[in-house]
Amino acid sequence: MQHPAIEIDDLWFAYGGVRVLDKVRLALPAGEFLAVLGPNGGGKSTLLRVLLGLVKPGGGSVRVLGQEPGLAGGRIGYLPQFTSVSASFPITVLGAVSLGLVRPGFSGLGAGLVSSVTGWLNPAVRRAEREASLHALSRVGLADQAGRRLSELSGGQRQRVFIARAIVSGPELLLLDEPTASVDGRSRQELMELLAELNRDMTIVMVSHDMSTVDGCVTSIACVNRSLHHHAESRLTPEIFAEAAGVDLKATCPVELVAHGPVPHRVLLDHDHPDCCGGAHRHDGKGEGGAS
Repeated sequence: MQHPAIEIDDLWFAYGGVRVLDKVRLALPAGEFLAVLGPNGGGKSTLLRVLLGLVKPGGGSVRVLGQEPGLAGGRIGYLPQFTSVSASFPITVLGAVSLGLVRPGFSGLGAGLVSSVTGWLNPAVRRAEREASLHALSRVGLADQAGRRLSELSGGQRQRVFIARAIVSGPELLLLDEPTASVDGRSRQELMELLAELNRDMTIVMVSHDMSTVDGCVTSIACVNRSLHHHAESRLTPEIFAEAAGVDLKATCPVELVAHGPVPHRVLLDHDHPDCCGGAHRHDGKGEGGAS
């Protein structure tokens, strides 16, 4: 029987005596695409760091791919929230992706440096790394950019390179912290399409502030605001909006939640309005083709 990708029971974590995560429970099946939503300071990024083994919880239990956090090695890919590159740094796209390779038998920063030097001196290892890096670039649609400087690419392209770096070792679990935060609308849509494709081969957990990236792309939603509420569906209901925003649904209009503030209701048009979608995306079964 296959283990869940992530198992968390009664987890809590505190900074300076203040609990930012409390009574967190989650059993995430392998193959899921989980969106982690919630207000700033709600504990979303801290939860990722716990899963990676970068910080230890104050209590409770955590299993990632059937192991303690931090022991799964190359079976986990990770894209941090802040990724940037200086225009003066001469690394190529291919070189940046190869940095994501994890060699068996080594651990720690110093050992990683030794392993990199040892691998660089071995032609067979260098060929294998190049092939793996090119394959990862091909999966994100950038194989033809392998020789360019990373700093020359657009923001959306660079984010694809960082995703390629995260998947170059062929992980079973991909953890993403705000992958669409620094890209434009079109690139955001393309990135979500890419992640949906990658989800065919790996479990994905994505922290995001952007609710527009969620509906129709993920398989389930976790709202994190100190505690965690797991919704085994991808549809953004008013209740999920309220939990993600950290507000009381009874005191807040769902339209205002979507628009991120107390704005006039005319900002969001009715689905039947010709300047909206003409009813094509209604969820009541009356849209085009009877889709719900």
